[in-house]
Amino acid sequence: MYNEPIFLKPVFKDRIWGGTKLRDEFGYEIPTETTGECWGISAHSHGPSEVGNGPLKGETLNSVWDKHRELFADQQGEDFPLLVKILDAKTDLSVQVHPNDSYAREVEGEAFGKTECWYVIDCEPGAELVYGHHAGSMLQFEEMVNENRWEELLRKVAIKPGDFVYVPNGTIHAIGAGTMILETQQSSDVTYRVYDYDRRDDEGNLRELHIEKSIEVAMIPHEDADFEPVLSGNEDLRIKKLVQESYFTVYHWNLAGNVSDVENPSYLLVSVLDGEGELNVEGGMTSTFRKGDHFIVPSTVKSFGMNGDARFIVSHPTI
Repeated sequence: MYNEPIFLKPVFKDRIWGGTKLRDEFGYEIPTETTGECWGISAHSHGPSEVGNGPLKGETLNSVWDKHRELFADQQGEDFPLLVKILDAKTDLSVQVHPNDSYAREVEGEAFGKTECWYVIDCEPGAELVYGHHAGSMLQFEEMVNENRWEELLRKVAIKPGDFVYVPNGTIHAIGAGTMILETQQSSDVTYRVYDYDRRDDEGNLRELHIEKSIEVAMIPHEDADFEPVLSGNEDLRIKKLVQESYFTVYHWNLAGNVSDVENPSYLLVSVLDGEGELNVEGGMTSTFRKGDHFIVPSTVKSFGMNGDARFIVSHPTI
């Protein structure tokens, strides 16, 4: 039986809006001074993670998913369902929207659409997100887009460190400048740009927009998602369930001591936001973790212990 966590090597993505905080704050070796994304737990073909420890060392996560489904509660489906990223938005991201599963499959040939959620790791004072819009109908939405009435159309929301934002598919959204988030999402790379501030790429060309597809998949009128965080645990491990919906369940864990018999409901995707500590599996080796680590606790580990001082975002598919 496989009885240890699966640590993964992150994949980095250069982005026009990226910066250096993934290096400065997490100590990653980033490839460029405009590195916008760390794909910490990924089996997507555009950037699969590589296992960094144990008997599966050197294999990609998508390969492990294909060959060792027993590590993932024998979950059905051709593709690993989730993707976990850390994003460094030095400047504003484009205003965008993502499709649902059926549209992504039929139009793009992707296995999944994209519902996602964000935990705000840090942000500058006064930072904002675009979350939703003010159009009351499809006709009004199209008119405001075609007339470039962006300030009137887009709904902006102030944020602070520790905030959590749930972004179902169809939600018009954008991460604002000076923000670092951890994103848990369906394993999809389909993004439709609605507006990009007339930015140009390295060759001086305006970046591609996807207005027609955006209008087809956007939620109009906008409705805020209804969810309520749930607290549990004790002083040694405080657990806040941030959201539970059809694709994933996401938690914030605050470890401040020593806990045993932490239950594993299926398989857990774990990203260490801050601190360090140890994870112990009965009959297995002790694994150390620190800020910036990403690992999976496989379903073959039914329970485990932890000690240390650390903060995590933890998720699992809702199955």
